[in-house]
Amino acid sequence: MGKLFIFFFGIVLLFGSCEDTKKQSKTGTEIKAEANTKIENEIDTSTSLSNRKIDAEKKDSITYPEITNENVVSFLTEYGKNNPETKVLISSRFGDIEIELYKDTPLHRANMIYLVKQKYFDETFFHRVVPNFIIQAGNSDIVSTPRKRVALGNKYLLPAEIIPGRIHEYGTVSGAKEYRENPDNRTAPYEFFIFLGPKSSTTHLNGKYTIFGKVTKGMDVVEEISKVKADDGDWPLQNIYITAKVIE
Repeated sequence: MGKLFIFFFGIVLLFGSCEDTKKQSKTGTEIKAEANTKIENEIDTSTSLSNRKIDAEKKDSITYPEITNENVVSFLTEYGKNNPETKVLISSRFGDIEIELYKDTPLHRANMIYLVKQKYFDETFFHRVVPNFIIQAGNSDIVSTPRKRVALGNKYLLPAEIIPGRIHEYGTVSGAKEYRENPDNRTAPYEFFIFLGPKSSTTHLNGKYTIFGKVTKGMDVVEEISKVKADDGDWPLQNIYITAKVIE
């Protein structure tokens, strides 16, 4: 930059030689002052950008404790206070699905935001599809998924946050459960399902699964995914990879 500055400064002096001495001196001083100001501004901008980058890296490098059944409530309560977002975008090759998370299910909302920000859902699938009933996401048959669960905490369940009178309807989002004795209706934290089916098929769901959000855009995508060919275990014959990000 120094050589470039000298080059342009020389050109200014060359053309300035046709003018009177007083004007030439003034012009040179102004140019030098402007150049110094520009350099200072560039340094300030560079410093500002550098500081922002460092702050972002510090934020991204925060390490969280492994979640267990003993600390799940305290951890997600605190995390939820610091991360109040309520909207998530789920993307797949079929299109995007926007989900709004309910504030009155704070542990489930915080857990979803946490997993999205930790990139857990990236490279997982819509792994269960049942036409006119549900599509379920958050699992896969690739090694990265169990590794992520081990790193985040693979032995915790979410306490039920079942709201009286809230039932499964077209587009509601609920937490999945492990199919073992679970009288407290605790939620398996890494999987969720979107409901499509008629209300007549919700008898075994209502009051037993926590509904913590709803689809606000993209139910046409949900419908399309629900109709893909699947095996006898409702697993799509072609994996439906997803990614997730917080949008608001």
